[in-house]
Amino acid sequence: QVQLVESGGGLVQAGGSLRLSCAASGRSFSTYAVGWFRQAPGKEREFVAAISWGGRSTSYADSVKGRFTISRDNAKNTVYLQMSSLKPEDTAVYYCAAESTPARLGVRVVEYDYWGQGTQVTVSS
Repeated sequence: QVQLVESGGGLVQAGGSLRLSCAASGRSFSTYAVGWFRQAPGKEREFVAAISWGGRSTSYADSVKGRFTISRDNAKNTVYLQMSSLKPEDTAVYYCAAESTPARLGVRVVEYDYWGQGTQVTVSS
């Protein structure tokens, strides 16, 4: 069992930056791949980025490539999402999720086993 808690969301102007954190508790977190997803009002939850268990492999949605960076510190049981050059269309609730296939880098919601409660990111124009 893995519990995930996101933090770091907030209100930022377009062009600004935020760093989200996903803190995990539970056994063997370092063996899980972790993904970030987001959900805007009235829209489906969508993939943002993912990182393999050891951090060597990453994957990004085209909409955030070059602006967002995912990383992890297994010693701290934490995964980060550094977001730069934010746009109003990045406004959403951001969720982190963990999957037990350590190197899959899934892009679908159904591929993930554990989810956090989400953190709101609002980008003003």
